[in-house]
Amino acid sequence: MLHRTKSPAAQSWPGMGNGVKESTARVREDAEAILPSPVNSKSDHRQVLSSLLSGALAGALAKTAVAPLDRTKIIFQVSSKRFSAKEAFRLLYFTYLNEGFFSLWRGNSATMVRVVPYAAIQFSAHEEYKRILGRYYGFRGEALPPWPRLLAGALAGTTAASLTYPLDLVRARMAVTPKEMYSNIFHVFIRISREEGLKTLYHGFTPTVLGVIPYAGLSFFTYETLKSLHREYSGRPQPYPFERMIFGACAGLIGQSASYPLDVVRRRMQTAGVTGHPHASIMHTLRAIVREEGAVRGLYKGLSMNWLKGPIAVGISFTTFDLMQILLRHLQS
Repeated sequence: MLHRTKSPAAQSWPGMGNGVKESTARVREDAEAILPSPVNSKSDHRQVLSSLLSGALAGALAKTAVAPLDRTKIIFQVSSKRFSAKEAFRLLYFTYLNEGFFSLWRGNSATMVRVVPYAAIQFSAHEEYKRILGRYYGFRGEALPPWPRLLAGALAGTTAASLTYPLDLVRARMAVTPKEMYSNIFHVFIRISREEGLKTLYHGFTPTVLGVIPYAGLSFFTYETLKSLHREYSGRPQPYPFERMIFGACAGLIGQSASYPLDVVRRRMQTAGVTGHPHASIMHTLRAIVREEGAVRGLYKGLSMNWLKGPIAVGISFTTFDLMQILLRHLQS
């Protein structure tokens, strides 16, 4: 009877077989820690859809709640009028008297068309970036160290802004023009493409991205950090809804204050075609604002109103997203 013998390469020398297996296992573990797993399972798809739905609802509720204040802020940003709380509320009052109560939400339909996909993409992208960075750094998404936490928020905001920017420009145009000029969202797109060219739809995109990086980065970073500190010091795994609102308000206050001058420049560039200001670069627009209105008064015009509406909007947004995520997870289980 013939006995099958192992080749020398297949023979198990002392310690060699185990070493190869351990080395292979280590390489596989390292690769899995660095490379994000493909989104191919049902649970992954459900998680993405859950984030998209929760983000869309969060953005819609938040923006609708503060739409009158947001419209008033934009009107002051794109004009040379001096801002004050008294003038802002006077504008709100006369708009209500002359055009009716629902005119305070003029442009909100365009806002919803922009905000729903923007918020859905931003929150969903943030969850995915947290997962990718968590795998890369060897942390769970909720326990990322500070710099990756900041990076995840900045990347999420940049992704959402890049994909939805023309809708933001349309919303700004509708907010600062009388209803006779643009009848609906599609009318804005048609008139801009005919009279100013398609490239106008991305006019002001650069300051938008430059503003979104600190805004989204700091907002998500602050909110996630406050939740982490709450978990550590309270001993409770989840904060109460009113605590989430407070954390979101703090996040909005910090994020919007850091990026506000670029927001003013962005609005001025977006509405140049209808407010009499010439189309210009970021630096030219920035210099013009400083020269005509002063650095502080011009670049921070309407910031006090943003301190009122921003924390409310961001607080509602983060709270709604988290509670929707908890509800959907509960329904799925």
